[in-house]
Amino acid sequence: MNKKRLHLALAACGLCLSLSASASSWLIQNVRVFDGEKIQLNRNVLIADGKIADPDFKGKVAADTRLVDGKGRTLLPGLIDAHVHAYQYPDLPLLFGVTTQIDMFTGVENMQNVNAKMQRGENGRQADMFSAGTLATAPGGHGTEYGMLIPTLEKPEQAQDWVDARIAEGSHFIKIVMEPGGEWRHFNSLDTATVQALITAAHQRNKLAVVHISTLQDARSALESGADGLVHLFVAKAINPSELEQLVMLAKHRHAFIIPTFSVLESIAGLKSGDILSDRHFTALLNKPQLQALNASYGSKPNPDLLIAPKAVTAALSAAQVRLLAGTDAGNAGTQYGASLHHELAALVQAGLTPLAALTAATSAPADAFQLKDRGRIAKDYKADLLLVEGAPDQDIQATRRIVEIWKDGESVTDLREKKRELVASENQPKKQGLHLPADGRISLFSQEKLASPFGLGWGPSNDGFMGGKSSTELTLSGAAPNGQAAVSVHAQVKPGFAYPWSGVAFMPGKQVMEAVDLSMANTLKFRVKGDGKRYQVAITVQGSYVPIMVGFTASEEWQ
Repeated sequence: MNKKRLHLALAACGLCLSLSASASSWLIQNVRVFDGEKIQLNRNVLIADGKIADPDFKGKVAADTRLVDGKGRTLLPGLIDAHVHAYQYPDLPLLFGVTTQIDMFTGVENMQNVNAKMQRGENGRQADMFSAGTLATAPGGHGTEYGMLIPTLEKPEQAQDWVDARIAEGSHFIKIVMEPGGEWRHFNSLDTATVQALITAAHQRNKLAVVHISTLQDARSALESGADGLVHLFVAKAINPSELEQLVMLAKHRHAFIIPTFSVLESIAGLKSGDILSDRHFTALLNKPQLQALNASYGSKPNPDLLIAPKAVTAALSAAQVRLLAGTDAGNAGTQYGASLHHELAALVQAGLTPLAALTAATSAPADAFQLKDRGRIAKDYKADLLLVEGAPDQDIQATRRIVEIWKDGESVTDLREKKRELVASENQPKKQGLHLPADGRISLFSQEKLASPFGLGWGPSNDGFMGGKSSTELTLSGAAPNGQAAVSVHAQVKPGFAYPWSGVAFMPGKQVMEAVDLSMANTLKFRVKGDGKRYQVAITVQGSYVPIMVGFTASEEWQ
C-alpha cells in the first residue's frame, strides 16, 4: 500500500494521482478454452507477469490473484486481424478483442514508433502491430494515390536495394502490389519479372513476401512467382470450375496462405456490415466518425453477385486445407478496426468454413503465417493476450461478440472499454454552448465547510474504485494555504487490485460525471501545492481521447 498526503489550494481545473501497477495475476476458472486449434473443456487458465503461466492450473491460488468465473464462457487467444492499414485509432482494435494487427501499408514513422513501444514492453494499451511499412508498387501504381511520397520501382534490378531499404526502416515483411485498377481508376502495375525479383529479394533476407491482387490472373501469377501469401481475393460474378481447381491446387502446392478480406470485398460490392451496425454493444464503442466509416461502401449500389467467386474460392481453399487468414482491410470504407473482424469471422463461416476453422483463421493461423511465435495460442509462456466471451463461438461464431473481458499483456482493458463507452455516450448528447469562466478564472471556492466551485459537479475524491480497484481517498479541509484560503488535504491510499490504480482529487466541470464541457476560454492551469516530496501528476481528460494529458510535478514540503 502506498500512503500519500497532499495539501492543495487549487485555482483552475482538476488534479488526480496515478501510480503504475505491477503486473496482475488472474485465474480464469472452469472455462472452455479454444487454444488456437481445438476446444479444451473445464480449464483453469493462470495469467502472471503478462504471460500464460499455466493453461490448466491445478495448484493453490495466491492471495492476490484475481478470480474470473469461466462457467458458460469460452476463452480465446487475442484475435489477430491479418490485413489492416493502421494509420489511425490505434487503441480501437483492442476494445473488440483484436490484440494484434498485421499492417499492410502505413507511414514509416508510425511503424517505427509502434516497433519501439513493443520492444520496450510499453504497448499494453493498444493492439500490437507488425507492418510491411511501405508497399512495393510501380510509379503511378496503387498506393501512390494517398498523397504520401513513397519509393517506387520499375524493373527487377531495383528489387534487392528496395527490399533492403524497407528492412532497414523496420518492416517486418514485404508487401507487393499487382493492381491494374478498373473502370473507376487505372493504375500502373508491377510486371511479373519485378514481382518475382521482389519475392526473391525478400526471401534472400528471410522475410515473407505477400502480394496484393484483384484479379484471378494476378493471383495465379503471384503464386507462380513464389509469393508466401495473397492478401486479398477478388470480386467476380463467376469463376470457371477448372480455373478454380487450378488456383486452389497452385496455392496448396506453393504452401501459400490466403486472406480473403470479405469485409472490403463486400464494400466493393456495395454491401454494408449490417450485423455490426445494428449491434448496440459494438456501436456504443464507436464515435460518429468511426460509425460513418463503417457505414460507407465503395459500391454505389448493392451487387451481391460480385461475391460469388470469392465465396467459391474460399470454400474450395478450405476444403483443400489451404491456410486461410481472417483479415478485414480495416482503414477502408465499410470497415472499422476491431469491430470488422467479428464480421469477417461470420463472412468466412458463410463462405464455407466451420466456426472452429474461422477462429483458427483469426488466431493461430496468422500467428504461424507471419512467424509470430508468442501469440495466437493459449499455451504456457505465450503472451496473455486473451478474449473471454459468453457462449461457444466454435458452435455459433457470433458468440465472439458477447465480450466479457479482454486482456492485453496480462492486464484487463475493461477500463478502456468503459471510458470509450462514456465518451461516445457523451458525444451523442445534445450540444451545449461553451462555458463562460468566472472573471478571475477561479474554480476552487474552498471554505472550512465545503469544496465549492462556481459550476459543474465540482470537486471530490477520485480513485479506481468504480473500476473494481481497491484504492481509497479521504479529503479534508483546512485553512492551511498561505493566502488565507482554505486548502484541501488529500490522503490517498493507492492499492493493487486494478491494472492502473490511482487515488486523488478531481474537478468535474460538467453537470454529470465525465461530461465534457467547452473550456476553450481557459489557457492556463494554476494551483498551489505542498506535500511529501514525491512525484504526482495533473491529468486533464479531453473528449475523444482515452488517455489523459498528463504533466508530472514534485510536491515539495513547502508551498509552491
